Amino acid sequence: MQKKFILQEKELPTQWYNIQADMVNKPMPLLNPATRKPMTPEDMYPIFCEECARQELDMENAWIDIPEEVQERYKFYRSTPLVRAYALEKALDTPAHIYFKNESACPLGSHKINSAIPQCYYCKQEGTTNVTTETGAGQWGMALSYAAKIFGLEAAVYQVRITMRQKPYRSILMRTYGAQVTGSPSMSTRAGKDILTNDPSHPGSLGTAISEAIELAKSTPNCKYTLGSVLSHVTLHQTIIGLEAEKQMEMAGEYPDIVIGCFGGGSNFGGISFPFMRHNILEGKTTEFIAAEPASCPKLTRGVFGYDFGDEAGYTPLLPMFTLGHDFKPANIHAGGLRYHGAGVVVSQLIKDKMMHGVDIPQLESFEAGMLFARTEGILPAPESCHAIAAAVREANKCKESGEQKVILFNLSGHGLIDMPSYDQYLSGDLMNYTLSDEDITRFTERLPQV
Repeated sequence: MQKKFILQEKELPTQWYNIQADMVNKPMPLLNPATRKPMTPEDMYPIFCEECARQELDMENAWIDIPEEVQERYKFYRSTPLVRAYALEKALDTPAHIYFKNESACPLGSHKINSAIPQCYYCKQEGTTNVTTETGAGQWGMALSYAAKIFGLEAAVYQVRITMRQKPYRSILMRTYGAQVTGSPSMSTRAGKDILTNDPSHPGSLGTAISEAIELAKSTPNCKYTLGSVLSHVTLHQTIIGLEAEKQMEMAGEYPDIVIGCFGGGSNFGGISFPFMRHNILEGKTTEFIAAEPASCPKLTRGVFGYDFGDEAGYTPLLPMFTLGHDFKPANIHAGGLRYHGAGVVVSQLIKDKMMHGVDIPQLESFEAGMLFARTEGILPAPESCHAIAAAVREANKCKESGEQKVILFNLSGHGLIDMPSYDQYLSGDLMNYTLSDEDITRFTERLPQV
């Protein structure tokens, strides 16, 4: 009875998978915010490194070579284990077979390093000296800070202000790796000043932090903006997760009926799901794909599809996506990485085409599932990952009711060892659910940019 499945270094993928090349309905184009015309790579060069800009808009090449130096860095920690969750299955008394891809085994405890390494590598190759970014709960900020250090780059990170208070250790780790860390919104940028002028108590969101990071990139010589989620090139790098999982599921002698990931902007969900989705597209397989988002930020289940900015100030390209509106203020849930108003354009198109779907998970249900996972499988999950676990528990319970022996695969995107204040609040009974009225959602979505 094998518990975990690990690939040898020689078996690691040497290419990322670009699902845009295989999609029947391609995503609608990103629009230049100034001209409202489709973005070109050259439009993106002032902010992003050139290779990432090319990858972002690549609709032709299904496979992108992983640079050899990036492959060598991946070998420091990849492959991550695929694990059969026998103890969780037993606790749920379900006939389902539950597997999880353990990205918490990555350096710094989450999947984010998978894209931080190539982004910093490309920046270094192109002569960039400084990188800047945003971070919600801090996983991406930590990964970017570390990757910048190993490639000799200076990093500046804007961390969402409320999560900077909720998760102070992540800020400390970013500074340990040499990054400058600023709470967002701040008074260091015009975008931050405008936000605080309108709302001095604004808790911050990924949208506010993105605005500040982009503004810093545009005003700092030889500096590029890097992103931890949402855009397609980020999810491209994360397909290393699903490509490994494919081989590992074959080692286990099974194939997933259901693939699940938590959902903020879409990087870890797309990372595990896109390699399996290609078999649905090209071979007619019928795997179900479930994106688990917080009930307090339900863009996939209650948002609208349209063009919107990826940040609050309107600096980013206009993205065709499911959104709650770029000035939506998410509730102060502890899954800081999921407090984002919009969804990546590829996932949005696939959901629009009914090839994937979202579910919303209340905060208390997510922590209840996380506690069950910790007490059975021994890993304390990140609050973000708790949403994926909760969705997997729902599906396993459906199997218990129906008697079906489905194979469920979810991505454990990170551990929660730096999230102990969150668990303390849950154990003390101080954690609460947040709900949104239809009026709240309408108030923000009716202000979408006119295109």
